[in-house]
Amino acid sequence: MVEHPRSGLDAVFHALSDPTRRAMIQQLISASHTISGLARPYSMSFAAASKHVKVLEEANLIQRDVRGRVHHCSLNARTLVPAITWLSSVTAFRDEQHESHDAS
Repeated sequence: MVEHPRSGLDAVFHALSDPTRRAMIQQLISASHTISGLARPYSMSFAAASKHVKVLEEANLIQRDVRGRVHHCSLNARTLVPAITWLSSVTAFRDEQHESHDAS
């Protein structure tokens, strides 16, 4: 399978499509973490966690700050705004369809 570069909403939804990456985002809501700290709950290697972090970073959902050999990750929540807006518009459309169906 050929991987194509993703951007914008495609990159965000791709990054959020994996349950481990969603859980990492959840961890980053409360505080920044090292990659090792993000990996710990899943008993995964640093390399595996780093691959997940790279996908989140490419989607601009996290920022990585390298201090010596330690990589600190923090959430960039503003990147979620376009996805939330898109999802809200779909929900609003669904609600309008549901209301018009009930009125019939």
